[in-house]
Amino acid sequence: MDKTGILKINEIKRGVELYMRYWKIILFCVILGIALAHVYLRYADYEYLAKATIQIKDDKQSQKLPSLSELTGGGIFSKENDKIKDETKVMLSRNLLHKVITDLDLNIQYYNQGKIKELELYKNPPLKISFFESDSIINKVDTTLYLKIKSPTEFLLFQDDGKTLFTQRDDNLGTIHTFGDRIKTGFGDMVITPNMEQFNAKNSNNLKIKLTSVPKLVNKYQRSILISTAEASSIVTLELQDKVPQKAIDILNKLVEAYNADVLADKEEVVRVTSEFINNRLEQVTSDLENVDLNAEDIQKRNRLTALNSQADLYLQSGRQTENQINEVSNRIELISFLESEATDDSKTSDVLPIVGIEDANVAQITRSHNELVAQRDRILNSSSEKNPIVIKLNNQIDALKSNLQASLRNMKETSQMTLDNLYREDARIRGQLYAAPTKERQFKEIQRQQGIKESLYLYLLEKREESAIMLGMYTSSAKIIDNAYSNYMPVAPKSMFTYLASVLLGLAIPIGFIYARNLLDTKIYHKDDIQEILDIPYIGEIPKTSRKEHLIKKVDYSPKAEAFRIVRSNLDFMLKSVTGRSKIIFVTSTKAQEGKSHTSTNIAHSISFSEKRVLLIEMDIRVPKILHYLKLDSTNIKGLSDYIADKSLKPDDVIYKMKDNKFLDIIPSGTIPPNPSELLMSKRVDELFKYFDDKYEYIIVDTSAVGIVSDTLLVAHHADAFVYVVSANDIDKRLLAHVAQPLYNEKRLPNMTFLLNGTEGGSTGYGYGYGYGYGSDKKKPWYKTLFS
Repeated sequence: MDKTGILKINEIKRGVELYMRYWKIILFCVILGIALAHVYLRYADYEYLAKATIQIKDDKQSQKLPSLSELTGGGIFSKENDKIKDETKVMLSRNLLHKVITDLDLNIQYYNQGKIKELELYKNPPLKISFFESDSIINKVDTTLYLKIKSPTEFLLFQDDGKTLFTQRDDNLGTIHTFGDRIKTGFGDMVITPNMEQFNAKNSNNLKIKLTSVPKLVNKYQRSILISTAEASSIVTLELQDKVPQKAIDILNKLVEAYNADVLADKEEVVRVTSEFINNRLEQVTSDLENVDLNAEDIQKRNRLTALNSQADLYLQSGRQTENQINEVSNRIELISFLESEATDDSKTSDVLPIVGIEDANVAQITRSHNELVAQRDRILNSSSEKNPIVIKLNNQIDALKSNLQASLRNMKETSQMTLDNLYREDARIRGQLYAAPTKERQFKEIQRQQGIKESLYLYLLEKREESAIMLGMYTSSAKIIDNAYSNYMPVAPKSMFTYLASVLLGLAIPIGFIYARNLLDTKIYHKDDIQEILDIPYIGEIPKTSRKEHLIKKVDYSPKAEAFRIVRSNLDFMLKSVTGRSKIIFVTSTKAQEGKSHTSTNIAHSISFSEKRVLLIEMDIRVPKILHYLKLDSTNIKGLSDYIADKSLKPDDVIYKMKDNKFLDIIPSGTIPPNPSELLMSKRVDELFKYFDDKYEYIIVDTSAVGIVSDTLLVAHHADAFVYVVSANDIDKRLLAHVAQPLYNEKRLPNMTFLLNGTEGGSTGYGYGYGYGYGSDKKKPWYKTLFS
């Protein structure tokens, strides 16, 4: 495996170990999330789904009997499936939903209040509220009434003060009333009476009556009721979710019922208008027929005519066919005139045109199309306004059809008039043959012809009126109910499995996200790889963090800390194997204070001395000396480096402190803390000191100042054979380290610079296996680490 793959595996291991280190917190969050989900599901208001399925039928399917010739034609859904969608919009119109809400009294809700949640009492509530104001006022009220039943006859009424279920209302704040009293409110007087079948007067029985404005409920159910249909299908599915399943069922059933009633009323409107038109025409024709009959009767009486003359029969035989044609054409012209007056009459309350049975396929088709568009527009107007683009489009189509109808009627009338003129000329020719007949007989024949015309028109209108009466009972509802609204009474929201799954995921996501964000924003150094990501400096080793109170290692010591310093000692020997014939000088420094620099230099000196090599430990950090503290030596009256540099009478041997328990280790303490440490270290006495001890010790370990704070170390860096740059784990910022250490290495201002990681933790650095080749290494690993062994 290449280096990149190994680094990636190590990175994955560190990521897993990072999260597994906090497994107790993650487990606690998961358990807490499940507990909260259980409490939520225990007191949640569940919602139930109700469904209904209907089929939208066209006009031909909505008739009980076969349609008459004038009603034959395509239904409103025969050509475009989009019209099904139009009907679904009509189902959710504000007018229909308003009717459903008011019919079911959905704007008045009754609740039984518990300590934590409340239960809606939909069917047979224990109380009934009645109002004295009209429904138009009550339907706009938005308020809540709180009742506390004190006895079978009395109750306390509270205002809507915003109290929660957890707050016990004080009885002194309520107004006591008797059931049946007339109670005055801001929206009118009301009376509250008990429902004797459901009423159970228990003390402290808390009830809530919620009044919601009907327009607000209309908006709610327009969003809540879902209507769906398959492509190119007339099957429509209605769905509604509600906390009370029976309420959802009743709403869907009532909505289908209201829709059927509305569509049936639209269809019957055409028949009603046609019947009114026929009745009006019958009144006029009846009056004309009476006048003609009276004239005929008068002529017969005055001229004593009891029967037609046989000679007149002979002359008129050839003209009977012409007279029949004149009657037929005259009837047609009069019907066309009636329909023209209806089409141009702007004073009518309805735009629906009567179907009078003009025997012309084009006029009949235009009339039916016109009436269908009017009905469709009127249904859309129930839930919209004249500015609706669909309404505007339908109005334009209606006007176009009406113009086409008027043009067709005008052409028919002109054609019929020409035919009638020709028939009159033919009739005049025939009547010329009768010129020799008696004048009285000809006058009677004229009256008889007029009488025939009026009689045929009267009979035709009677036939049409009867057909309209039959047609009125032909229509059925447009929505065929396939499945009445039903519910399986299983809650659909909130879903238990989904809620528990979400709680587990949330319980994992919150702590893991927090740990990830914390780790992402964390810029501190924790292990070797963190340094190698930002620094290109040789690595000499790392010192694990221990819980032991002893700062110094011992000669016989198998602790991980002692083994780590032995490894560092071996690495330093390897680095400086080319230095012979003089002391090997090792400087120890760091970026800032408190990184374990003095601790490291002291233990390196001890570790080397334990191998029976003479070691001199110089405390050159004369600003903040700590070596004597680690060695537990009294610094009182002990002269050191600063005293030697300042006092030229002192010799190097005068400032050496020999360790009593280690004959291979000598120390030059820092001495008196001077006011000018940098200037003091620039003295030639420092050079003389290193030159003097150059052949007296095998190793000289120098504890210097932090290079990221002061320049003291850089002033004497040229004396070093190697620099140990101490980096404190879980302490120093990566950005500061890269800013200080890398330039020093690149510019070679610190000879043979290597970094040492101090204070690493076994859980994050890989030292969990321990040092000592078996000593103390039998400690059991965490279970998650065995997965990556």
